[in-house]
Amino acid sequence: MIDSLPDGATGSTDSHITLGCEEEFFLVDPVSRDLLADPDPQIFEHCRENQGAHKVVREFLRSQIETNSRVCASVAEVRTALCETRTTVIEAAERHGAAVMAASVHPLAEWRDQAPTPRDRYGQFASTFQETVRRAVVGGMHIHAGFADADTRVRVMTALRRYLPLLHALSTSSPFNVGHETGFKSYRLILFGSLPRTGMPGPLGSWTEYQQLVSEYQRMNFIGDGSELWWDIRPSHSFPTVEIRICDVCTRIEEAMTIVALYACLVRQLTRRALRDELPPEPMTELISEDRWMAQRYGVFAFLGDRTSGGGRTDIYDETARLVRDLAPDARALDCEAEVRHALDIIREGTSADRQLDLYRLRRLEGDRREEALRRVVDMVIAETREGTGT
Repeated sequence: MIDSLPDGATGSTDSHITLGCEEEFFLVDPVSRDLLADPDPQIFEHCRENQGAHKVVREFLRSQIETNSRVCASVAEVRTALCETRTTVIEAAERHGAAVMAASVHPLAEWRDQAPTPRDRYGQFASTFQETVRRAVVGGMHIHAGFADADTRVRVMTALRRYLPLLHALSTSSPFNVGHETGFKSYRLILFGSLPRTGMPGPLGSWTEYQQLVSEYQRMNFIGDGSELWWDIRPSHSFPTVEIRICDVCTRIEEAMTIVALYACLVRQLTRRALRDELPPEPMTELISEDRWMAQRYGVFAFLGDRTSGGGRTDIYDETARLVRDLAPDARALDCEAEVRHALDIIREGTSADRQLDLYRLRRLEGDRREEALRRVVDMVIAETREGTGT
């Protein structure tokens, strides 16, 4: 999101949820299919001149580019925004010798070959975090939701934590790293998790409690401001929103829209419950984190902890089917029923991570060398990144 709203401007009613989406992409050499360690600067200039109401910015690595959508008043508007931002970046890249790839880890890229964007903040990160940040050649998708007042947003943020592993499983797109299978559907979280202040935050009950935590970090000189809390979900430092950050960047727009729709519906439902003081009891953070690990390891094949009966584990399809049924009234109200139901299709058909692995293994069986099979994977992801954009 790029437009700031006054605190509380979104109100407390269902019709005043605002949404915004950030996507981080890789810039790829269309010949070698490796990352472009130093892409043509005119890519970024072209985006700046053609971004319209959105914003396109540089990321920590020169081989990355980030899109920030305008503030959207509906799920449908987010779809339009993602089509527009992806189109802008793809057209700019192709005009200046690059391709655009929406996956959270590049299958082939060697982290030692990458260079940071020359910017003071990034230079400080590199100096402080050393090899942990240099190895983190990753990109993600962040979704903002603006709603209610600050206290309600923090309470809803806490209640949202239990759903994050499922949302993450639906988004997985990073099964490879430095040319090999990792065994994880989302290796991005492994790489990113080596940095401090990442992962699942603890429960917070009010805006004051959140501010006190930020103040303590600042008092000890660990952070400058709340933007350096890189949790899976957080209150945005810049906007009156709650930002989910756990998800891999989705290769297909259709998959991204399912995450957006589920998030919007959860916000709508949990806000109503918060305003009635009827939020459910909080699970232990440690158990949510266990589900999180299962999601990054197995993706849509995960069995998550069962909190609805006598314990044990539950198939992620069953868990998602229950959630789709529970959110049906909210999906109707927000006009995103198809996007919400598509979550079940993603589980049946697999995420980008599953498609990448399937293609890689098929090409290897058919005789491709490892590097050639991985280049085929890159080609597939580049093609899927374009889907729905009209380019």
